[in-house]
Amino acid sequence: MNARYPSESLATLTDFVLTGETNSLNNLFGGELLARMDRAAGIAAGRHSRRVVVTASVNHVAFNKAIPLGSVVTVEAKVSRAFTSSMEVYIDVWVEDRQSGDKTKANEAIYTFVAVNESGNPVVVPPIEPQTDLEKERYDAALRRKQLSLVLAGKMKPDDATELKALFV
Repeated sequence: MNARYPSESLATLTDFVLTGETNSLNNLFGGELLARMDRAAGIAAGRHSRRVVVTASVNHVAFNKAIPLGSVVTVEAKVSRAFTSSMEVYIDVWVEDRQSGDKTKANEAIYTFVAVNESGNPVVVPPIEPQTDLEKERYDAALRRKQLSLVLAGKMKPDDATELKALFV
């Protein structure tokens, strides 16, 4: 199976924040943002695997900046690492200043998806070959996150976690 580049999985969703999507402070509901991120990440994982994908976990979400009513929001998702049947997808959320066109990073998240066949059983996905410095950084960090998760779940011993040994010494 040939490796694919993260850029091949890029999914970008851009939309306005509308009245029905805001809380009492006129900022985008966190749940609405999570749904947008899940859709973009699912598209990215599907592009990478060329299979049906399901959300396995939401590993990290940072709501760093409120997104006000009327904002133009762009959600960018890319596969950061592929394992056997799972893919880590890194999501960046940008808010665009409608006057200047400048974009500010408002939030980020990391989701995990699993590629499945018609019966819903996991299938093997292609590996990722990162190209840019940021893609390489996220690729390396994905292995550390996966190993840490396995150690914390008791499914891996700390000594077996090649990327985590320094944390446990």
